[in-house]
Amino acid sequence: MLIDQITDKPKEECGIFGIYSHQEQVGLATYWGLYSLQHRGQESAGIAVTDGVEMTLDRGMGLVNEVFREKVPQLAGHMAIGHVRYSTTGSSLLANTQPLMVSYAGGQLSMAHNGNLTNAPRIRSELEKKGSVFQTSIDSEVIVNLIARSEKETLEDKVAESLLRIEGAYCLVIMTKDKLIGVRDPKGFRPLCLGKSNDGWVLASETCALDAVGADFVRDVEPGEMVVIDEKGVKSIQFAPKTAKALCVFEYIYFARADSIIDGQSVYDARLEMGRQLARESGLKADIVISVPDSGTPAAIGFSLESGIPFVEGLMKNRYIGRTFIQPEQKKRDMSVKIKLNAVKSVVAGKSVIMVDDSIVRGTTSGKIVTMLKEAGATAVHMCVSSPPIGYPCYYGIDTSVRKELIAATHTVEQIREYIGADSLYYLSIEGLQKAVGNANPEQMCYACFTADYPEATDCETCAAAKFVFENQPGKR
Repeated sequence: MLIDQITDKPKEECGIFGIYSHQEQVGLATYWGLYSLQHRGQESAGIAVTDGVEMTLDRGMGLVNEVFREKVPQLAGHMAIGHVRYSTTGSSLLANTQPLMVSYAGGQLSMAHNGNLTNAPRIRSELEKKGSVFQTSIDSEVIVNLIARSEKETLEDKVAESLLRIEGAYCLVIMTKDKLIGVRDPKGFRPLCLGKSNDGWVLASETCALDAVGADFVRDVEPGEMVVIDEKGVKSIQFAPKTAKALCVFEYIYFARADSIIDGQSVYDARLEMGRQLARESGLKADIVISVPDSGTPAAIGFSLESGIPFVEGLMKNRYIGRTFIQPEQKKRDMSVKIKLNAVKSVVAGKSVIMVDDSIVRGTTSGKIVTMLKEAGATAVHMCVSSPPIGYPCYYGIDTSVRKELIAATHTVEQIREYIGADSLYYLSIEGLQKAVGNANPEQMCYACFTADYPEATDCETCAAAKFVFENQPGKR
């Protein structure tokens, strides 16, 4: 799991967007689509556009508005794809930004990828031995190479043949001079939806991006499905056999924007219900309920509604601090937490406080916030987490390969409570979480970071090894 060193939150890998339209300003629409997906990636942004003859690519390091502040009007055409990125595989470098664009025997092709391929190193090594040259260190380039080397006749067949060789999590948008393709992996680890816009079509990681460009939601792209969009309309191809679905449950806990709907489940409603379930399970009583803003707020409101304890803003977030970055020194990281969050003394002083957050990864930030509240006069701080303890690594796009950074991997709940200095600590149970996301069928989700029950454990030696290590870890609950 790539961990934000200041907020102590897991980082999702990327957001993708694609549009096909002869009426829309596709470059501008992609800009606004990426802007609404900025929460999914803040390291880099890129847009590729085609007018049916030439394909152009513009990308850079930074936020969407930083990269395209003066460039969007120049991105003209009838098709475009875009990408915002957090790095999981591959360094945070300009060369690794997406979309990727290549020229091969079939013409020009660009691709943007959200996810993480578990067998990419092996395939890359095989391709390099056969003469393939790689320009980046990201796993996404493996897919591009497989497509370019395929001897199948049609683009759709080339893509399908290539995808049947890879394992792990991926949602893709692929663009040529006359086709826009959207793909979701057979397990459906990551979300992808289809929308209708005037005379065109839109593909996006989340429905909030459809709303941003005025497109109407049509449906979610199904696991193992390829959606092909061209001048004839939309064609669906089931490129992989249907299997047990495993949507990442963290989309509902933290990653997705609260106003999005994924696989029929409102993200906001799910988070509200997580808070309600947490109130029922904990039975806690206190003077006030507060959240760690902003991701913990819906669950805190749900906790308040269920318990009858008033919800108030006990922590104020500085929303103008800009991009979070990793500070090299602990003292600077500590100061960054104080700059991002501050206790409202008049609200918390003399009060027993229930503080709701969506997750604890390392515990460092939680400890600082508990201390901050007590220094502001809170008589007690009870921490409630609207997800189960994160004790296992993820290999499907949230690169949690460093086990020592996951506090729940080596500490009991009581030990974590002592570490962060809270008066009590409650986590939402797996059963409570499943009830909260019930509209999207909780039996078809991935909970591996909580349970080590990896959907591809039999196909991924790394996953199986991690499960063995963690289940034999000292201090495991």
